[in-house]
Amino acid sequence: MSGHSKFANIKHKKEKNDAAKGKIFTIIGREIAVAVKEGGPDPSNNFKLAQVIAKAKANNVPNDTIERGIKKAAGENGGADYKYMTYEGYGPNGIAIIVDALTDNINRTAANVRSAFTKGNGNVGTPGCVSFMFDKKGQIIIDREECDLEPDDLMMIALDAGADDFTEEEDSYEILTDPDAFTDVVNALEKEKIAVVSAEVTMIPQNYVTLTDEDAIKNLQRILDLLDEDDDVQAVYHNWDE
Repeated sequence: MSGHSKFANIKHKKEKNDAAKGKIFTIIGREIAVAVKEGGPDPSNNFKLAQVIAKAKANNVPNDTIERGIKKAAGENGGADYKYMTYEGYGPNGIAIIVDALTDNINRTAANVRSAFTKGNGNVGTPGCVSFMFDKKGQIIIDREECDLEPDDLMMIALDAGADDFTEEEDSYEILTDPDAFTDVVNALEKEKIAVVSAEVTMIPQNYVTLTDEDAIKNLQRILDLLDEDDDVQAVYHNWDE
């Protein structure tokens, strides 16, 4: 992982999302609704909800918006019945892609995901066809310019809270955790008032693939853009080295 900076990619994604903040709120709102229905409204007793709240805060979702979402989901009429779906497939030149969706219409979502792959010269595969190339980890990115702590001090805070790994990049710090330790590490950073660029449980590629063919790059970008525009799609993971 060392030497491969994720900050630029994450910053780029956030800048794109800033133009459509409603999408972020929709995504997190759905995740809150499902987490509350599955485990109740108390994040201290609902691990999944605690993870979603940490992700929401990292995306600058206001606390009152989070609380309203929890209360709404805890009510008798908690909204639509959403289901988690995961699709795996290949983009141009065998780029591995995983799509997480949260949908109230599985047929619609499956058709849209398949269409996105097809339009970018890719194809949806069978479950498990590419997920073995990724590791599920809590990932926290901190902008070096926004952090006043020395790297060693920041590393010790993270490791003491249960982090697995700490990496220094030119423009950022990356903290990796086991998914079970993710919330504890985020809370420890929040307690120290350390601002984060991104905090989420994600799928991290074991290896990255570089594309040099312009047509392949355009087709892959088309797949990613179409998936990003789909309201049912919660997250997209891939091993393209952008």
